[in-house]
Amino acid sequence: MALHRQAGRERAKESVEVRARLARPGDDTSVPRFRLPARSMAPETAYQLVHDELMLDGNARLNMATFVTTWMDPLADRLMAECAPKNMIDKDEYPQTAELEGRCVNILADLWHAPDAEHAVGCSTTGSSEACMLAGLAMLRRWRAARQTAGAATDQPNIVMGANVQVCWEKFARYWDVEPRLVPVGPGRTHLTADEAVRHCDENTIGVVAILGSTFDGSYEPVAEIVAALDRLAATEGGPDIPVHVDAASGGFIAPFCDPDLRWDFQLDRVVSINTSGHKYGLVYPGVGWVLWRDRAHLPDELVFEVDYLGGSMPTFALNFSRPGAQVVAQYYTLIQLGFAGYQRVAQGCRDTARWLAGQIAEMGPFELVSDGSGIPAFAFRLRDEISDYTVFDISELLRTRGWLVPAYHFPPELTDLAVLRIVVRHEFSRDLAELLITDLRRTIDRFESARTGAGGHRLPPATPADAASFHH
Repeated sequence: MALHRQAGRERAKESVEVRARLARPGDDTSVPRFRLPARSMAPETAYQLVHDELMLDGNARLNMATFVTTWMDPLADRLMAECAPKNMIDKDEYPQTAELEGRCVNILADLWHAPDAEHAVGCSTTGSSEACMLAGLAMLRRWRAARQTAGAATDQPNIVMGANVQVCWEKFARYWDVEPRLVPVGPGRTHLTADEAVRHCDENTIGVVAILGSTFDGSYEPVAEIVAALDRLAATEGGPDIPVHVDAASGGFIAPFCDPDLRWDFQLDRVVSINTSGHKYGLVYPGVGWVLWRDRAHLPDELVFEVDYLGGSMPTFALNFSRPGAQVVAQYYTLIQLGFAGYQRVAQGCRDTARWLAGQIAEMGPFELVSDGSGIPAFAFRLRDEISDYTVFDISELLRTRGWLVPAYHFPPELTDLAVLRIVVRHEFSRDLAELLITDLRRTIDRFESARTGAGGHRLPPATPADAASFHH
């Protein structure tokens, strides 16, 4: 079954036309869209056909929905091109790429206060989704082993997390038959709290997931409070001793630099594993994540495979096998190029821009903030209750005419009546671009307000020549 999105839109033409200027004498003037062409074509022609279609993707720099890095410097681009052919799994043939992966793990272990950063336990992944799967598997196996030792049943594991978790955690639960205990959000509570976490735990809980940077509103979940509450639970007679995994997909590269006094990482004994996305605030193009464990005891031996591959024996723990080494090399390059001071400068700059944007939006009449960018550099805002003539979805749609992709969505169950817009500030999003976004948001609101207060019902006034001329993808 094809999982690409075809439903709800008309199927494209069966063939792709080759522009007359590109077609060479004797070449086909069209190629099939859904079948392999019978003949080859010039690389330049194939490139232009693909390039022309991709223009409709929009400008990644103006995508305020994504946390993923959309710009790297030219030398990073060059390194990634040089390393694209290298298979990350083949550590015997590419030992130095493997060495750089190990150094990245050491650096992150030190940044996150691992007990023994020199002998850190962790690996690169294709992103935080794979990293979360691996961390969840480790907790599941450790829980199962402890239950078997105690002579207890192992057929009803559960994992506790807020309903605001990324979908990868629901996938983990479904793929490995673990009951997902999704703690509902609610008015005034947009993420997991310590009391709610403990209330959903029992002897079958393999772990609690705390999020350092919720994708819904950018807020940090109170990791230290959750840990303290679980400590108290374990101290009660017969209370379960439940580990914590911190999903720091975005916050893992923000908190150490912007919030150095925040206790969320391996400084807390109950935190047994942490993941982050190198391709978010780690500042690398998509395709790299990281997962670390507190120590070797928290990664069960049976999950690590010794693989004899192309003449060399190596340990591996991954859901994937072959993948390019380019992103790992780019991560090491970025870590040493920026250093602590550089990452701190970038992270603080992102947060400052997010806070400035949030402040500007809060001063606009129709909006109120749900969060203010003081966690990860992302925040959500909603329309005030008295605004009923247009919605956040209308605003998101009209902003697209200026090229901005600002997502609008509802919060999870128990808070589905809360519809918000969210802005993510990445390092490539300058204060100048932020000012342009505010200008366009004001223009959008002015058009809706003009339609609301003028004659003609709820129809928008016609687009001005300036609006029409500035439309672009």
